[in-house]
Amino acid sequence: MQIAVLIPCYNEEKPIPGVIAAFRAALPAATIYVYDNNSADRTAEVAHAAGAIVYNELEQGKGNVVRRMFSDVEADIYILVDGDDTYEAGDAARMIDKLLTESLDMVTGCRITDIEAAYRPGHRFGNRILTGLVAMIFGNRTTDLLSGYRVFSRRFVKSFPALSRGFEIETELTVHALELRMPIADIETRYGVRAAGSDSKLSTIGDGIRIMRTILSLVKEERPLQLFGITSILLALTSLALGYPLIVEFLQTGLVPRFPTAILSAAIMILAVLVFFSGLILDSVTHGRREMKRLAYLRYPAACNLAAEATALASPGGRRRTHEG
Repeated sequence: MQIAVLIPCYNEEKPIPGVIAAFRAALPAATIYVYDNNSADRTAEVAHAAGAIVYNELEQGKGNVVRRMFSDVEADIYILVDGDDTYEAGDAARMIDKLLTESLDMVTGCRITDIEAAYRPGHRFGNRILTGLVAMIFGNRTTDLLSGYRVFSRRFVKSFPALSRGFEIETELTVHALELRMPIADIETRYGVRAAGSDSKLSTIGDGIRIMRTILSLVKEERPLQLFGITSILLALTSLALGYPLIVEFLQTGLVPRFPTAILSAAIMILAVLVFFSGLILDSVTHGRREMKRLAYLRYPAACNLAAEATALASPGGRRRTHEG
């Protein structure tokens, strides 16, 4: 089977040789790709010297790099890992084995560490909040939403639209799997400190805000009836709160003393009805889009089937039948 290790990089001159060496030792048969994202240092040169296949992506942002990787690289199994040498390369074989034996489409390496400098409290807290939010809306099937260490099947990679530009790509990867109800799983993996001289590209507040915006956008795209339905209910309650005293007074006296308030209440109720029916229409559109993505996903065979075919071809009987054919 063809295994591709995909490493997006931005200014990772110091750690990238160690990452390439570690994955070459862990997976000797894998092809290692490094995509340099306009680094100001010698990341591309160092990665090439270490034996990786190096490409450049001019559009800045991790999401843009992942989209290019998924478009360009052809393989049966894909390993996506950051180039900062914080993830355990030795766990890759275990993740691939889980993907194949359980016929999964994504295995996420969930970070565990006792080193505070490796996984800062702000990042840890933000990850828990965002993971819990996604679990509440889309389904509770992963414990590390923002992990940069994942193994994918070909059918996942080639059916993933990759719309995000930056670090919110991890959120989009998870929601894509949850929305199509793909079989996925987690594996705990050690998370270490960055190499000396290598700086983190994450911004706790800035990237957190962008990820939150991405979640809200995905709710709008994937759960429009919920979003518009809740909005409609809030508008309807506001309309009733404004209009109820007027209705009571009208029933008692036959008069409407605050006519502008009555107009406002009626207008808000009309808006609530329009918002609700907009949600119904968008929900139908979303259902059709989900069916199209599901059909694109089903165009490719499962990774376990590819593994079984590769094993059969590798056997003496399989080689003989292939030769005779």
